Amino acid sequence: LSMTSVAVTSDTIMRAADGTPLKQKLAQAQRQAQMKALALIAPLFLFIVISFLVPIGAMLTNAFYDPDIHDQMPQTVAAISTWDGTTVPGEDVFAAFAADMKAAQKAKTSALIGKRLNYEMPTLKSKVTVTARKLEKMEAGPWKDAVIAIDPVWGQPDTWATIKRAGSSYTPFYLLNVLDLKQTPDGSITGVDANRKIYRDILLRTLGISFLVTALTLVMGFPVAYLLATIPQKRASLLMILVLLPFWTSLLVRTTAWSILLQDGGVVTQVMSLTGLTWLLNQLGLIAGEPQLFKTRFATVLAMVHIQLPFTLLPIYSVMKTISPTYMRAARSLGAKPAYAYWRVYIPQTLPGVAAGCLLTFILCLGYYITPALVGGPTDNMISGFIDIAMNQENNWGKASALGAVLLTATMILYYVYNKLVGIDRMKLG
Repeated sequence: LSMTSVAVTSDTIMRAADGTPLKQKLAQAQRQAQMKALALIAPLFLFIVISFLVPIGAMLTNAFYDPDIHDQMPQTVAAISTWDGTTVPGEDVFAAFAADMKAAQKAKTSALIGKRLNYEMPTLKSKVTVTARKLEKMEAGPWKDAVIAIDPVWGQPDTWATIKRAGSSYTPFYLLNVLDLKQTPDGSITGVDANRKIYRDILLRTLGISFLVTALTLVMGFPVAYLLATIPQKRASLLMILVLLPFWTSLLVRTTAWSILLQDGGVVTQVMSLTGLTWLLNQLGLIAGEPQLFKTRFATVLAMVHIQLPFTLLPIYSVMKTISPTYMRAARSLGAKPAYAYWRVYIPQTLPGVAAGCLLTFILCLGYYITPALVGGPTDNMISGFIDIAMNQENNWGKASALGAVLLTATMILYYVYNKLVGIDRMKLG
């Protein structure tokens, strides 16, 4: 009897006033809280998806998806699929090619076909358009002899191997191209000719400039961050205003200011002449005549360091502010000299801020475009500049997407290395 009473009492206690079990009531309350939270973050989530994830997905897709030849030359793609690739195709392939060229000429898409094939075989664009115009006037075959008579390029197996390879909607061509590689007619991958190898150098140049700028901002920003973290708060606040001052001016204005300062006969060269620095550099044999600062690697690095310095400094400062001075006093009381205590006790505690600031600066430097274009020389353009050229001058979205994919891959590798060495959970950005 007593056990029955306990069971009934427990059942009464575990129910709400309306008779609903408390466990079910709690689950309902949690679901409501989750729905409210989702409603609050939904606008931000949609914004991130639309403005960030969708463009990245489109970029990665365009890097290897190119259906132009497949869509514009369907009969040729179908007919050439069984071709062995060793000799010139037969009459059926040429007949399909002639039909596709006539249709492309009528739809005014022959230039699109020629542009795509020209990426892999230069000079094919003009040959395709000329062939399409001449085939439009022909009524009947035999098509093989007629097409080869228009241009001997159609009698070369390599030309048809290129068409067959480009006929697939998914192609590694763009990714291979931006890595200075190419696919041979037999399907193997090899390096491009020496006079066409540029993209590896561009990638190394981008990584080199980004690393140099990151190192310089660390060397310049670490002492300033230490000073701001250790001096009285009133003086630190005044100095912090100077650190944040560049954020109040647009990047374009700051870069333009450097282009004025560094130009020939500008303020910097005049100061160097007045202080005798120009004479000293000439005596040392480092320069000949007046210094050429504008449109050089020096100008590019200098302007980028000026822009990126706060991004490296602030994370380091935020970590230094959390380091208690008692650690250094404890090390001194145990017999450590100031320099040893600073190196073994203080520096290791700043590593999360140092790593976060350097990672942030390095990643931002990888995507620089305006600064190298305005103050740098022809050999200072970084990957972003070539992405702009591919989109706006060459109208080659496949190449632009492939370059963007390479840049994204480099960023993700840096993120992975940072997470392994430091841990993303320890990142402090200020």
